[in-house]
Amino acid sequence: MTEALESLHQAIISGGSNIDPHEHLRQAREILAEETRLLASADVIETAPVGFQYQPDFLNTAYLVETAMDRESFNCYLKSVEDRLGRVRGAIKSGPRTIDLDLVAWDGELLTTDYYQYEYVSVPVNQIVQNAGLALYSPDDQV
Repeated sequence: MTEALESLHQAIISGGSNIDPHEHLRQAREILAEETRLLASADVIETAPVGFQYQPDFLNTAYLVETAMDRESFNCYLKSVEDRLGRVRGAIKSGPRTIDLDLVAWDGELLTTDYYQYEYVSVPVNQIVQNAGLALYSPDDQV
């Protein structure tokens, strides 16, 4: 029993959508709850698009989950969830999307500088961190 618990990882995921965003964020949350252990989700916030401006505003949130997958497998899993929800990766990198799920933290380690650069990532992630009593660190913070 202890061995199984030790193999679980905590992941914080940033989620965003600007194509039928309420529905796609709801579906993403539902899939994560069914296929991982969903521990928490942040409030949904509305944000202006970054990069390509000629598109609807985004709704953004964050999810805290536990999984037995390793980090690489979990990243692939997130892309498969995006695909199931109709994500099309087009010529415009920051263009409209049904869903965007990005791994922000893995077992407390921040994995992306987006956390520092964009409020659509930091605000929901900080809510998760504060409500769950977690601490995040950057690899640069280690001595």
